[in-house]
Amino acid sequence: MSRQTHLSRVTRRETLGCLTAAAAAAALGIRTVGAQGMKAAMGDADRLTDLGMELNAHQRSAGVAFLERHATVDTHSHPGRFFLKQLAYETPTTRALGAAFEERAVADLHAGNVSAALFSAVADMRLLDMTAQGLRASRIFAPGEAYADYRRQLTELKALAANPALTKGLSPADVEAAHRRHKTAAVFAVEGGDFIEERLDRIHEAFSEGVRAVTLVHYHVKQIGDIQTEAPVHNGLTALGKSIVTEMNDIGIIIDLAHATYALTKDVLDISTKPVLISHTNLATPTLNHPRLISSEHAKLVAGTGGVIGSWPSGFGQTTFADYIDSIQRLIDAVGIDHVAIGTDMDANFKPVLRSYRDWSLIPAALLARGLKDQEVAKVLGGNFLRVFKAMRTA
Repeated sequence: MSRQTHLSRVTRRETLGCLTAAAAAAALGIRTVGAQGMKAAMGDADRLTDLGMELNAHQRSAGVAFLERHATVDTHSHPGRFFLKQLAYETPTTRALGAAFEERAVADLHAGNVSAALFSAVADMRLLDMTAQGLRASRIFAPGEAYADYRRQLTELKALAANPALTKGLSPADVEAAHRRHKTAAVFAVEGGDFIEERLDRIHEAFSEGVRAVTLVHYHVKQIGDIQTEAPVHNGLTALGKSIVTEMNDIGIIIDLAHATYALTKDVLDISTKPVLISHTNLATPTLNHPRLISSEHAKLVAGTGGVIGSWPSGFGQTTFADYIDSIQRLIDAVGIDHVAIGTDMDANFKPVLRSYRDWSLIPAALLARGLKDQEVAKVLGGNFLRVFKAMRTA
């Protein structure tokens, strides 16, 4: 790689860091000043993981060996920011995010020996704007606009999944096969149900084209229900949202309740016949509260119906990788080992304390070093998600 190419890639990574750091910092009431202030909030984006804990050579090797034995899954990711490819529009947010870097992302997945990841399109991407409160939808969609952008991103997902290092991720069997073949199964997902509009047939269409999970809401509040980062509008799930939940259950698409309020979550669980996923979050603590974190009550509600919660290595209350391991353990203590997973939000995360899939093996290494048994770690790293995935079968 030439120095010029390297510097251009660093600039793109730093640009995303600046954007997401500003959003999160604003939401937390932290002031940043200009690009330099945002870069300081983000930290050095090119460094690998700052452990904040001791892992000796034997423990690190144990993490690598674990990945050979067990299929592992990231429940939420945006590899290489594929959602920026072939844009038919430009916004201040897309300009700040820069160019996609899919080739490098796939190389990282392969180097990290990640068996599968949910590759998530961003349904409301063209609406997102930076405000003093963080990322928000700047307007509502025009009729058909959300669907058109979903089609664009789905086309890019299919192109990305054609990479020889990746393979299809239509079923749990595909994930297990990818693990055996040392490839990564691309499980298609959509972050936000905006593309559905009022057309339930689009859920069937999405499934037929490989989508296996949909996050009901993201930053746009309109037809489905309330989000964590805005004041309640619907007081939970709308009538259309209830129809969408039923249809997703029937067709076999995983319902992801990341970004959903407690009220929306409760409404979904009242009618869902399948376990649900919260792909990326953590527990709020007495010293840390943020809209994107959830209470123990919220987490237990999901776990009580067989669901799974992906622990998120974001900068909210975490400054080192050790802090992230603490977050995983806190979730395990709250809801039990059968209901915790890993959701990195890779390549679109705020101040990540796990910065690259090349460090994926550090998660099992650290959990094993903390005293968890091999089969317990296997549940967290992939087994729990695969159980939910298997429950989606309709025949």
